Amino acid sequence: MKEFNFIVSDEDEGIRVDKYLSDVLPDLSRSYIQKQISDGLLKVNDKPSKAGYKLKADDDIFLQVPDSVVPDIEPEDIPIDIVYEDDDVAIVNKPRGMVVHPSAGHYSGTLVNALLYRLQGRLSGINGVLRPGIVHRIDKDTSGLLIICKSDFAHAQIAEQLKEHSADRIYHAIVHGNVKNDEGTIDAPIARSPIDRKKMAIVPDGKRAVTHYKVLERFNGYTYVELKLETGRTHQIRVHMTSLGHPLMGDPVYNPQKEPIKCNGQMLHAKTIGFMSPSLKKYIDFDSEIPEDFQKALKFLRDNR
Repeated sequence: MKEFNFIVSDEDEGIRVDKYLSDVLPDLSRSYIQKQISDGLLKVNDKPSKAGYKLKADDDIFLQVPDSVVPDIEPEDIPIDIVYEDDDVAIVNKPRGMVVHPSAGHYSGTLVNALLYRLQGRLSGINGVLRPGIVHRIDKDTSGLLIICKSDFAHAQIAEQLKEHSADRIYHAIVHGNVKNDEGTIDAPIARSPIDRKKMAIVPDGKRAVTHYKVLERFNGYTYVELKLETGRTHQIRVHMTSLGHPLMGDPVYNPQKEPIKCNGQMLHAKTIGFMSPSLKKYIDFDSEIPEDFQKALKFLRDNR
């Protein structure tokens, strides 16, 4: 049985306890958490609690979660855009809103379910049964290119390139404000926020994180930027740009404010990826189109410049 303990901060007062737990435990779905609560595995201030309880500052939350029995992950006929494939790798253009791999309480509808169907199980096994073929990931609401490994040999090769920063990963984003410099580098360590567990933050003893940025276009109150990852930490671009005072447009976690145009998540797209092909023994790279909702946001900003 796993045990989780949290003390509620002032800023989280008034939030339903099931919503709070789904935010601070992102690997557990809200429905899964509600099931554990209904089974009597949640206590607030040492008393059993219901899912709809509204939190108060300094509440002491204690949740127990049974040790998971990993289910068989089922192949699912979900349309995905495979832009390239050979014997060792596939390149997938992931849509915004799709989770990359299954997690506790969330075992269907993911990219992995789709890959198991499309590639008929021809995926590397290094990352276990929940993450076959997954050598790196992008957030649910980030769109763009991912490398999928079809063999353990390819997985080891690509993982080493990512570790050594020899693989290229270039993103496009729309951020708030007028970025002062035309280009620059952010070198700031990232770890789980000690204040808000649903966020990552710049923390002195975190893992080193480096992002290079370049301005592509300026608008009234927003900037269109290109970002090249040297490292690949969780929420790296979102945290680094927020630290400059330029959070991403539509980011529900680091900038939860109303935007002038509807956004279904942060305006962040993994546009280009390049690496040494394990089978071809040469550098190959791929570029992807900016998705439609991102293009609509750019058009709106250009029209209202």
